[in-house]
Amino acid sequence: MTAPRAMAFAVPGDITTVTGGYLYARRLAEALHARGIDVQPMPLGASFPHPTGADMADALDRLAALPAECPALVDGLAYGALDSARLAQVRAPLVALVHHPLALEPGLEAAQARTMAARETANLALARHIVVPSPHIARLLGSDYGVASERISVAQPGATPSGHAEPKPETPPLILSVGILARRKGHDVLLRALAQIADLDWRAEIVGRVHEPDTARALTDLRADLGLVDRVHIAGEVPQDRLDTLYAGATIFALATRYEGYGIVFAEAMGHGLPIVSTRAGAVPDTVPPEAGLLVPPVEATAFGGALRQMLGDAALRDRHAAGARRAAAALPGWDAAAAVVAGALFGPASR
Repeated sequence: MTAPRAMAFAVPGDITTVTGGYLYARRLAEALHARGIDVQPMPLGASFPHPTGADMADALDRLAALPAECPALVDGLAYGALDSARLAQVRAPLVALVHHPLALEPGLEAAQARTMAARETANLALARHIVVPSPHIARLLGSDYGVASERISVAQPGATPSGHAEPKPETPPLILSVGILARRKGHDVLLRALAQIADLDWRAEIVGRVHEPDTARALTDLRADLGLVDRVHIAGEVPQDRLDTLYAGATIFALATRYEGYGIVFAEAMGHGLPIVSTRAGAVPDTVPPEAGLLVPPVEATAFGGALRQMLGDAALRDRHAAGARRAAAALPGWDAAAAVVAGALFGPASR
C-alpha cells in the first residue's frame, strides 16, 4: 500500500480563530486530508506579519528542519514577512498561499509598505508555486510583483457546507457585519453610513476579533460620537455557533471594506441567503455578483448609507438579492476543487 503523501501547513496564530483567512485554512486542510494527504500542522507565532525576533527565528527553524521531500504550504500572513536570506536556505519545496499582498494593508506608512513589498517580491521568487484565492490576486501578483502566470494557481474558496440554521430574521431588522477590527475592513465607514439611516428601524452587529487595538478603540469612540451605542453592538470575536445564530437572524450582510483579496465572508453570507451591501474594492465584484447585492465605491459613507436605505426599504429588492445570493453560493466550487488545485501545486499536476 502506498504511503500517504505528506505536507506541512504553516499557519501563524491559532487556526481556530474565527476570521476568513483562518476559515479558509481550516476548510482547505480538511479537504486535503479527505484526499488522502497527510497534513502536518506547523503553527507559527501569532505576531506575523510583523514578527518578533523569536517568532521569526522559530518559523525559519521549523521550515529549515523539514526534509527535502516534504513540501510546505505557507500562509501568506507569514510567508511574505520571513527573512529572505534564511528562507532561501530551506530545502523543502515551498508553496506560498497568498490571500493578499501584505504591503496592500491600508494604513501602512509609505516606507514600511515599500519594505514589505520588496521582501514579498523576493520571497515569492523563492516559492515553487503560489496559490491565491481569486483571479484578482493572480492579476495583482503578475502586474505588481512580476510573478509569471504559470507560477500561480487560483484555489477559490469552496461553498459553505449545507446545514445552516433555519433563517429567523429578527425584528427590528439586523444588519450584520463580519470582519476583523482593522482599518481595512471599513467598519468606520459602516458606522458613518448607519448614522445616516438612523431614522429607520434596525440594529447592527459588528463581529470580528481585535486585530488593531487602536482601530478597535477608535470604533468604540466613533460609535459614541455618532449616537449609535444603543443600536450598534461591537461584539468582537464570537464562537461559531453564535455567528451562525447571527447569520440566521440577519436581514442584510454589510461590509464597507477598503480592500479584499477574495472575501470568504461574502461566500459565507451568500450561503446563508443574505443580500449583500458592500464596496467595489479588490476582489469583491468578482465574489459578489450583481444579483446578490449592492456594491458602492469604497470609503464613501454616503453611498453606503444610501445602499443600506434602499435595501432596508424595499422588501422585493431584498428578496431578489437574497435569491441571487443563494444561487451564487450554490454555483461556487466545493472545497475539494480548491484542495485539488493546492495538491497540484504541492505534488505536481498528476496529483489533482
